[in-house]
Amino acid sequence: MEEIKKALAEADPFASWWPFIVAGIVFVIGTVRTYMGGQPCPNGNTIPGRVIVVTGATGGIGREVCRELARRQARCLILACRTVEQGDALKEQLRREAPDCVCEVSVVDLRSFDSVRRFVRQLQAQHPAVDALVNCAGVIFQPGGHTADGYEQHLQCNYLSHFLLTQLLRPQLARSAHGGRIVHVSAHGYTAAKIADRDDPLNLRQPAQSGRDAFAHSKLAIVLGSRALAGKLTAEGCSTTVNCCSPGLVRGTGHLRHSPIMKALFAKVLTFPWMWLFMKSPAQGAHTIVRLVTDPALAGCTGDFFNDCERVEVSELARDDELADRLYRASLSAVGLTEDAARGTVRPKKE
Repeated sequence: MEEIKKALAEADPFASWWPFIVAGIVFVIGTVRTYMGGQPCPNGNTIPGRVIVVTGATGGIGREVCRELARRQARCLILACRTVEQGDALKEQLRREAPDCVCEVSVVDLRSFDSVRRFVRQLQAQHPAVDALVNCAGVIFQPGGHTADGYEQHLQCNYLSHFLLTQLLRPQLARSAHGGRIVHVSAHGYTAAKIADRDDPLNLRQPAQSGRDAFAHSKLAIVLGSRALAGKLTAEGCSTTVNCCSPGLVRGTGHLRHSPIMKALFAKVLTFPWMWLFMKSPAQGAHTIVRLVTDPALAGCTGDFFNDCERVEVSELARDDELADRLYRASLSAVGLTEDAARGTVRPKKE
């Protein structure tokens, strides 16, 4: 033992170049992870008294959004999730972390328009006003063909069901004393989407798409639909805002569980270090969403796209207002609604 102590005391760390290499590697890794993590939410505002609906609440990003909103003193979080068991587990976690925040678990299956309508009826009965709607749920590489409503799964789960939910909750959002906010979660992948026929903006008449192409199209539809809705709300003089954002590349969300590549154990082992280094954590992915819900500086901001907590320009296709209006009208028809533009109300479509 004495010999070891003597050796350590006499050791000269500058006598070898290994400590410098190790320090350099640690510095590079830390720098890359910090950069890839994106900009943190620039505001720390609390939101007491707010009622907020979050779809996909139990997913990786959705869970972190709920945790942060609860910490910021939201009065009530409606946790919209696939199963009661998942919702109850998150509710218990939030109860421990923010005991003053009321959490309500409500089941909604985005593969079914009927489920969305039931969810809205239950919500309307309990909450005459809603301050924010965060449409965070989504799927990718989803197997199983079409939904019971007859639509491609990415289109319905990522876009159409959220479109229906948003339209049905417009009256509650308009009653918000704080100015209703709608936040749609899109993705960078929207830039890869194509709409071959402008008369078919939902690609309903197009040949079967790959999971990747269907995902990209659904995310483009979110951006275009949000742009159109923002314009209509502004024209109506409504204070509700609607914005889109990309959370970035986020690991640990479960979205890649259906990827044909990630099904192989070898691929998982091989890609894990790179995902850890170059992708955001779910908490980092939630920052932009949290800012759009909480920042008072964005109270009048609508129709924009955000990435890393900052407003960014969208692609040329996503700026096409005429295409956005076509898609909006096609979406109303797809979910069985018709809009009375003069009165600014949404009514069920007559058979």
